[in-house]
Amino acid sequence: MTDRPPLPPFTRESAAQKVQAAEGAWNTRDPQRVALAYSEDSVWRNRGTFVTGRAEIVEFLTAKWAREREYALRKDLWAYDGNRIAVRFQYECQDTEGQWWRSYGNELWEFDEHGLMTRREASINDVPIEEKERRIHGPRPETERGLSFPLQ
Repeated sequence: MTDRPPLPPFTRESAAQKVQAAEGAWNTRDPQRVALAYSEDSVWRNRGTFVTGRAEIVEFLTAKWAREREYALRKDLWAYDGNRIAVRFQYECQDTEGQWWRSYGNELWEFDEHGLMTRREASINDVPIEEKERRIHGPRPETERGLSFPLQ
């Protein structure tokens, strides 16, 4: 099995690296690439949807990004301990009817010894916004890495 550094147990620095890597991967909107960060038998709860394994992760993300156009994400490290990381995030997207949304959420992550995520639990709330209210445009610029994203 190939390791996916950084590996647990996490330090503040390595947990922040893991969060930034996840943000970068999700902003590619490439389900195959994103799925490689998860174990073959990874278990997810995303809102009220339950997903198990990489194939289902790819299927879930493919459908997600077909609905959520112009998806752009920011993740912030909230806490870490051993092989677990807690993240808060915001993303913006436009639905197929043209409505813009900002979604706020929290994720709980658990990793195996190879640095692959074995469990992901996401709680998410959506707020309709006007296009002029958008704050997230594409991947995070290098100059903003490590900075916390404001709540509003």
